Amino acid sequence: MKTVDVAIIGGGIIGLATGWRISQRFPDKSILVLEKETQVAQHQTGHNSGVLHSGIYYKPGSLRATNCREGKEEMEAFCDAEEIAWEKCGKVIVAVDESELSSLNNIFDRGQQNGVTCEMIGEERLKELEPHVAGIRGIHVPETGIVDYKQVAVRLAERIQEKDNQVETTAEVTGIRHHADYITIQTELAEYSAKHVINCGGLFSDRVARMGGARPDSKIVPFRGEYYVLKPQAQHLCRALIYPVPNPEFPFLGVHFTKMIHGGVECGPNAVWAFAREGYSNRHINFRDMFESATYPGFLKMAFKYWRTGVKEMWRSLSKSAFVKELQHLIPEIKAEDLETAPAGVRAQALGPDGNIIDDFLIDESDRMINVLNAPSPAATSSLRIGSLVTDRLAAHF
Repeated sequence: MKTVDVAIIGGGIIGLATGWRISQRFPDKSILVLEKETQVAQHQTGHNSGVLHSGIYYKPGSLRATNCREGKEEMEAFCDAEEIAWEKCGKVIVAVDESELSSLNNIFDRGQQNGVTCEMIGEERLKELEPHVAGIRGIHVPETGIVDYKQVAVRLAERIQEKDNQVETTAEVTGIRHHADYITIQTELAEYSAKHVINCGGLFSDRVARMGGARPDSKIVPFRGEYYVLKPQAQHLCRALIYPVPNPEFPFLGVHFTKMIHGGVECGPNAVWAFAREGYSNRHINFRDMFESATYPGFLKMAFKYWRTGVKEMWRSLSKSAFVKELQHLIPEIKAEDLETAPAGVRAQALGPDGNIIDDFLIDESDRMINVLNAPSPAATSSLRIGSLVTDRLAAHF
């Protein structure tokens, strides 16, 4: 049985960033990353839209706000050092009518409090930045960027292994047993012993935490985000990133346009309940996952609260014309024939039993384990900072 100082469960960008930060700060400690898939970054990291977020939306003083600002700078520096392509392309948040101006002003105020470089602009400047957009006012955020987070994750895995640490794939964790001074981790193929365990299980983080003896109040409910991409003949309609003013009654950012680092423009996502934690299509059903969500009081309360918006999201999932109509609020020239289907993503959203979305990063500790229980956007942007936060907690036990 292999023995290590630190075992990390989950080979997404959070787990790998944490492993890299530990290896930097404690080069004498042995590290093992366990990933159930055949390669790292196969789920949320690999289905990420690639935005380097500025932190404009998040509650001032929250972990999301503070770690996004610092994490963005660290991610840019890492990409420069590793010669990974990234671009500071900027974005606009667009109000299409007067009913959205109050919410737009609130977002701008948050940006100012969070130290984001941003400017309130009128229709003329908006048209200069994005000639095809429809809007009466907007916020220009020039520091927003784009990158390939999967490429970042692969490089982090390489750097971790350079220090004689290991990243084991095809290593799904099936059991965790606590002993007096170490933890045993059982996988399908092998057993490992670790002095400390860090749970970065993403879509399965709550189950891994419970497997390790913790009793988190929240539960992960998966939401699928479905996308289209613009065909080449329509890509001129979007120069950078175009976002709507978020609906204050719904906890997602809404359908938007995203320039991608390797070319092309992504459109989406909508947000629908996924029938499996890895349910990348509506045909992918896992009855255990579906039953667990459908019987969770927190999900039922949330569904009741947002049922009207939820119905609209589901209809847009089934109807391309409805999706196109939503996109036309921002770019009226968009037509159905301009779009082709793109891969979907699944967001691991932690819900409390009261039906409220956990709207900040959530990191918990219990008996030699540190559990990253909620890491929604901008987790990829903030990943190196989250890795440092976890390393700080771990350092207290070394």
